[in-house]
Amino acid sequence: MEEKKLIESFDYPNDFMIIINQNLLDFDPWIILLGDRLKDRYQGVKDRYPNRILVPFARREDNDDLACWNEEKKVVIIHDFASSGYEGGKITMSFWDWFRSAIECMIEYNSFSN
Repeated sequence: MEEKKLIESFDYPNDFMIIINQNLLDFDPWIILLGDRLKDRYQGVKDRYPNRILVPFARREDNDDLACWNEEKKVVIIHDFASSGYEGGKITMSFWDWFRSAIECMIEYNSFSN
């Protein structure tokens, strides 16, 4: 994967790079952000929440939730476009905990009743 598809100034955790290098990018409803979409969302988050250090890496298709790295390289989920201070993201988790949750969301989101 080309480095320019990620935020160049951010040192991504190795756990995350495992799924990137395996091209595991779509966990509908969670989608990994890359390229221009990532850069645009990153800049938007910086502008909307200037008092926080957040690097988005995945968005949820069915709402405005973003999975982001915080300054400790823990994952936080924020509700993007909320007023500053109301975006949430106070609860942190490891990347693998987020990944398990994303897989569970994918199963639930894509399961259909018979």
